Amino acid sequence: MLMAAKTVAENFKANIVELATVRTDWTADYATSLITRVDSAVETYLGIDSKKELRNATSQLTAIMHPAMRNLSFFKTQIDDDFSDDSTNKSEILRTLGFARHLRNVQKGNQESLSQLLYAFKLNMTTELRTIITAKGLSPTLIDTIIGYADVFSQANVSQESLKATTREITQEALDAFNSIYDEIIGICKKASSYYQYEPLKKEQFTFAKVLTRMGSTRKVVEGTPSNTL
Repeated sequence: MLMAAKTVAENFKANIVELATVRTDWTADYATSLITRVDSAVETYLGIDSKKELRNATSQLTAIMHPAMRNLSFFKTQIDDDFSDDSTNKSEILRTLGFARHLRNVQKGNQESLSQLLYAFKLNMTTELRTIITAKGLSPTLIDTIIGYADVFSQANVSQESLKATTREITQEALDAFNSIYDEIIGICKKASSYYQYEPLKKEQFTFAKVLTRMGSTRKVVEGTPSNTL
């Protein structure tokens, strides 16, 4: 769509001496600025991979999420086995560390639940509770590893959510810019094609659908553009 708009803008500039006589706002400066705005939109938005940082953030989050879930699951398995003859104490440990409340949703892949479970684990792993657990043979290193995930995972989760919002903003900004250019170009096409209605070759230069077709594309890339374009 932008390439077709650029073509129309170039045609407009090439004919501006004649077209300037029929509208006071159609000037050489306006024609030049229109081309500049189209070029700027192409460079600014089509050259941006707005989702690249989001993909990287998601990848980093996944790299933390999977081992955190694995270690939490392994921790629970050991607690279930080590305290199999003391169900009351086992239940209390798992409740205190957040497993009873958050584990089911964590197993479904819920990121917020995982963050909450990690923080509950970190905040409630007292020296006394650690001693009780490790006395059964569970490794203190595993406990420290799980605690270490809490802040790192939370920050990665916040970064991902922030980038999701930013990506949506960039996408909407681009669509707004493209649609603004499209509307302006279509307005020029309607007037100029009418002016050149008895000059077929000239008229084609301002018939947007034909310009688009000559470029090998009949599909518009901007949401919300009219289907009955000139």
